[in-house]
Amino acid sequence: MPKPVKSPMKKIPPKMKPDWAMPPVREPFMRNVISAVLIFLIIMSLYSMFSDGAKKKDLIPLSVLAGEVSENKVSTISVKGDRLVIGYVDGTEKESKKETNESLSQTLVNYGVTAENLQKVAITNESETGFGFWILSLAPIILPILFIVFFLWYLSRQVKGAGMQAFTFGQSKARIIAPDDKKQRVTFKDVAGVKEAKQELSEIVDFLKNPKKFLDIGAQIPKGVILMGAPGTGKTLLARAVAGEANVAFFSISGSEFVEMFVGVGASRVRDLFQLAKKAAPAIIFVDEIDAVGRVRGVGAGGGNDEREQTLNQILVEMDGFEPNEKVIVMAATNRPDVLDPALLRPGRFDRRVIIDLPDRSEREEILLIHARKKPLAEDVALKVVAERTPGFSGADLYSLMNEAAILAARENRTKLSQFDLIRSIEKVMLGPERKSHLLSMKEKEITAYHEAGHALVSSILEYADPVHKISIISRGRAAGYTLNLPLEDRKLQSRKEFLADIAMSLGGFVAEKMVFGDTTTGPSNDLQVSTALARDMVTKYGMSERIGALALESQTGGAIFGKGMQDKEYSEKVSADIDAEVSKFMKEGLETAEKILTKYRPVLDAIAKRLIEVETIERDAFEQILVAHGIALKKKKDIEHQK
Repeated sequence: MPKPVKSPMKKIPPKMKPDWAMPPVREPFMRNVISAVLIFLIIMSLYSMFSDGAKKKDLIPLSVLAGEVSENKVSTISVKGDRLVIGYVDGTEKESKKETNESLSQTLVNYGVTAENLQKVAITNESETGFGFWILSLAPIILPILFIVFFLWYLSRQVKGAGMQAFTFGQSKARIIAPDDKKQRVTFKDVAGVKEAKQELSEIVDFLKNPKKFLDIGAQIPKGVILMGAPGTGKTLLARAVAGEANVAFFSISGSEFVEMFVGVGASRVRDLFQLAKKAAPAIIFVDEIDAVGRVRGVGAGGGNDEREQTLNQILVEMDGFEPNEKVIVMAATNRPDVLDPALLRPGRFDRRVIIDLPDRSEREEILLIHARKKPLAEDVALKVVAERTPGFSGADLYSLMNEAAILAARENRTKLSQFDLIRSIEKVMLGPERKSHLLSMKEKEITAYHEAGHALVSSILEYADPVHKISIISRGRAAGYTLNLPLEDRKLQSRKEFLADIAMSLGGFVAEKMVFGDTTTGPSNDLQVSTALARDMVTKYGMSERIGALALESQTGGAIFGKGMQDKEYSEKVSADIDAEVSKFMKEGLETAEKILTKYRPVLDAIAKRLIEVETIERDAFEQILVAHGIALKKKKDIEHQK
């Protein structure tokens, strides 16, 4: 099964950016001081430039002006305070200055201008009392004062912002999606599959839209809904879809964001969050990964007084305090429901549990169709085939698959996604990208080819093993090669025979190396880990050991960890020795089964390995041709009676 991948966290909008995400104060303080000084210098330079420009205008002496008036060259003189604007007969203009308290006419007469010449000039007196006059007059005084005030305010704002973080430390860090935010709105149409979950949650939507219908008949909608499922199955998306369908405010926060270094901060944030939701009612509060604060109390290192337990207590109190008509519903998501405190799950709190499973084949096809909405697909794309080749994929895996296919097509400068892109992206999501630069020596290539051929041959012979879809000795991720096995049908249950076949198939590479080369390498290390873990689960979890019997010897929580390698076990040392013996027995049986098959079909093993060395990758059709050529019957689709 491929590991499911979590959806990516959504970027917090700048307006909702938490205080703890602000940068330190010291560096911005120095930058702000330098910026303010530079702004001041630029303003003063601009003012000096304009003022110097005004001063650079040519001023003629009064004596010259008197002579030009006597020669009848001047037509108008405009008096603006002590400034004279002179208009000439030829249309030019010049400026001059006079004494402030002296009359212009008397001054010109004193310079020898006759009354007749003076009468030919239109003299107007304009007082400089406009807005521009006062701005220019007061600018040398006001600008420095304004700059000092702005500078002091700017610095105090920075210091205040740093100091206010202490006062906002206990406020909620929830991200809010408003009902009228069309860009972030999600509805049930955007969520494929999970029909039963959507049916359960449709009652929540109906209550938020029309609570009177429920209250009139005396029914109370659940105060809390907890979504349980594997990572990447769409729990957060489903919660947003409920808010989008009901068109209500959506408050989203992670369980880890409540817990801080200081005791009491988490409880304060819980109170603030619920107050915000009550003001915005109808609303939905969504707590993702609630197991971060909702674990069973009394087993932590801090006893009953640590910060996490106080936060959990406050959540329980707030949920008890809800009135039936407040129209605030708490939704939470977790992939570890087994570790939650029983007080969270009792009636009156999170009393409605919605299970979200991994999608089946038809649901995977629907999910792929949703993710392919904005992607141009070529004519050869068959999403049904892709859905068949992705058993165990979660919704997040399928999103990553479609995205990787688009990246592959764009990298090769193509405008449409082809089926080949989708098939390649399946392997990239499961195993990682191809490492073409990771070249193997001829000896290592031969060892890897026999290793993968061992896996494929054992899987093809065993009745209850999954059929082989592809074999490759091209490095992907941390693997030097891989064998891709996919079940013919989606399975919810697995039998003991299927587990034993999986163990034998996993050990096929180890046996092939030892048989052909008389030695083993580090290549089968992951195979040994996986098969050993599966054998131990058969004994301790599934009761598939005849010697141990139908006992569950491993708790779901894994016990309390007291130190490295030390775990609280609920069984004796004798039972522990019996478990180890049974695990060794299953592993030994798997080795013997793989050895018998590879010894009997050694020519087929050699043929598969040689073909791998030549072409590096063998698809299902080519692999089946090799089997048929050596007289091995192909697997057919079994009836589901084996699963019942």
